[in-house]
Amino acid sequence: MGFQEISIDSLEFNPFHKIQKEWMLITAGDEKKSNTMTASWGGLGIMWGKNIATAYIRPQRYTKEFVDANEYFTLSFLPEEYRKALSVCGSVSGRDGDKWSASGLHPYYVDGTTAVEEADLIFVCKKQYHQEMKPECFDEKENDTKWYPEKDYHTMYMGEIVKVLKRV
Repeated sequence: MGFQEISIDSLEFNPFHKIQKEWMLITAGDEKKSNTMTASWGGLGIMWGKNIATAYIRPQRYTKEFVDANEYFTLSFLPEEYRKALSVCGSVSGRDGDKWSASGLHPYYVDGTTAVEEADLIFVCKKQYHQEMKPECFDEKENDTKWYPEKDYHTMYMGEIVKVLKRV
């Protein structure tokens, strides 16, 4: 089995459920070195006339180094049977060992970046914009105090979805 490129217009899913309930893996790097992390925060929409995926990464996450250093990143959505692997990718750091082996997942190389072989849907994203969240920008101060007691603010990455791959 492999992947087939599909039109983004053919997608039919609830992005709120897909991201928050099913989770996704943010992955970056190349065939020499890559890293992945689980995320349940993000978004999909239109910006600058482009199909955009938004991903959020805290500064201490190893994957952030890979996203920062590369032009592309991927978002991979896996079937429910990989929930345990997603939990591993959200709790084990690639700095401390081989996260791919620890999770039982495998890198999938596409267009000079890395995604996850076990995914049923992959977005290949070209970085368009990034910005660190700042405490003075919170209109609802409760979000700052509740989600950032350590002041480890996410960096927001906006990537144009340049390719959509679906498992066939």
